[in-house]
Amino acid sequence: MMEVQITCKGCGSSIDVLPDHLASKVECDICKHVQDVHFTVEQEQGILTECPVCTRMDFYKQKDFNRKIGVALFVIAAILSIWTYGISLVVLYLLDLFLFRRLSLVAICYKCSTNFRKVKNINDIPDFDHEMHDRIVYSDHDFKGKPLSH
Repeated sequence: MMEVQITCKGCGSSIDVLPDHLASKVECDICKHVQDVHFTVEQEQGILTECPVCTRMDFYKQKDFNRKIGVALFVIAAILSIWTYGISLVVLYLLDLFLFRRLSLVAICYKCSTNFRKVKNINDIPDFDHEMHDRIVYSDHDFKGKPLSH
């Protein structure tokens, strides 16, 4: 079953839910903020076509790894490279390669940053597009699930 991780609009913490087409609201455990959601039967089956939070259809996929941890590991390896003559960067590269092969993919909504794990149609979702991200976030463009074309 697909797992959904919604970002609370009240405090920014994550709200973990499982899709249920009968549910219309989710509550944050931290600040008790209530958000509207619109789950479909397709989402209960693990098929992602529309975001249950913002109802947009624009998603991208990436490896399921925390970016903050990745940046912290790089900074540590860079500092250690002074004493290890760059070997720490090689070790970090090998760790990154290992994780890249082992980690699963996650789909993310461009508009509201909702994360979706265990998505059955993950191969139909395109990789991250920086221009598409900027157009959606900064000028509220709706691509309606179609990739950016020039």
